Amino acid sequence: MANSLNKVMLIGHLGDEVKMHFFEGGNCLGRFPIATNETYTNKQTGEKVTTTEWHNVVVRNKLAEICEKYLSKGDRVFIEGKLKTRQWEQEGVKKYTTEIHALDMTFLTTKKDLNKPSSGNTPEKIENKTVIETPTGDQTDDLPF
Repeated sequence: MANSLNKVMLIGHLGDEVKMHFFEGGNCLGRFPIATNETYTNKQTGEKVTTTEWHNVVVRNKLAEICEKYLSKGDRVFIEGKLKTRQWEQEGVKKYTTEIHALDMTFLTTKKDLNKPSSGNTPEKIENKTVIETPTGDQTDDLPF
C-alpha cells in the first residue's frame, strides 16, 4: 500500500477579517481568505506581471480564537495545513469548493505590530504561536525560517 501526503504551505496576506462560527459544546470555526502573489517577467514584452491566487482558509477551536483576536485584513501569515474539498447543492446545482484546513499558523506581520514601537526583530510568543515583528522601515520579503 502506497503512502500519500496532503500538505499545504502558504505565505500570504489576509483578504478579509476572520469570520467566526460558534457551535454547541464550545467548538468554533473561523474562515478567512488569503492572497498569494507570483511575479514573473513576460518574455515578449519584458514587463513584470503579478498574478494573485486566493485561498479559503479554515481554522478550528483555539487556533480560530487566536486568529480572530490577533489577525486583521492585510496581515501577513504563514499557514500549514491540508486541502479539503466540500460539495453541497444550491437550487438544484452542485457546488464545490476547496479549502485549506490550517493545522498551524505563524503570524509574520500584523497591523497591530507595525503600529507599536518595535522592540527589535525578536519573535514574540502569543499563546504558543510566533509573531515576527518587521520594522516599518524594512519591508523585505525575507522569510524568518
